[in-house]
Amino acid sequence: MKNNKSLGQHWLKDRQILDEIAELALGDAPEDSLTEESRTCLEIGPGLGTLTSSLLRVFPRVVSVEFDERLARNLPKSFPGKNLEVINQDFLKFDLSTIPAPYVVAGNIPYYITSPIIMKILESENRPDRAVLLIQKEVAERIAAGAGDHTVLSLSVQNLAKVQLGPVVKKELFTPAPKVDSQVIILDPVATPTVPEDVMDFIKKGFSAPRKKLSKNLSFVERDKLNVAFSNLGISENARPADLTLTEWQSLYQETQHQ
Repeated sequence: MKNNKSLGQHWLKDRQILDEIAELALGDAPEDSLTEESRTCLEIGPGLGTLTSSLLRVFPRVVSVEFDERLARNLPKSFPGKNLEVINQDFLKFDLSTIPAPYVVAGNIPYYITSPIIMKILESENRPDRAVLLIQKEVAERIAAGAGDHTVLSLSVQNLAKVQLGPVVKKELFTPAPKVDSQVIILDPVATPTVPEDVMDFIKKGFSAPRKKLSKNLSFVERDKLNVAFSNLGISENARPADLTLTEWQSLYQETQHQ
């Protein structure tokens, strides 16, 4: 079936990697302990069903959300007798509360809506135990970045989940081949965010001009108060927004609030 370029459809054809994604989504749960009531896999954008096939081998139930009506209509025909539910809907409009917990998420997701999909998953009241997503390699690395390379995206995701990088998937393994390589990213949501929402709002203001010095971006804070905060926390006056960790941002926020 011909892909729809406007939907960012690139289908992975390497069975070994597809099986690895399914196993990563399964996590530590032994297959023989799973029942339909104990674990569901929610798949984002199943496409032709290449990943669906691997997921159905290890999960007792798979719910696949597919935006493309023709693909959603044809997918169940490829898996007769399997416990597969296909929902024809935009995942960004899909109600995650309809999936019974515990569940996990897996998917080869379109590059152009990677960030909205990830934040929808992590900010949901009914969050999955794990999300294993195949995304653009550069974005995966950006999400997993450490101090010195942070972005609002990396800090936002790491605030809500533990992040691991999985295997790199070369572009030649897709049909049609995209222009860049992909990588698997594993997200394990945490019970409580590392920092509260007001700190995240402060961080976003601090990244208003990512290449500028942090002190310039925080010009809305009284200068003397900011200097004292930097000194108390050992933050260089030349520091840039990308240099601070979540906990350092929280300490800076608290220092500027309570002097």
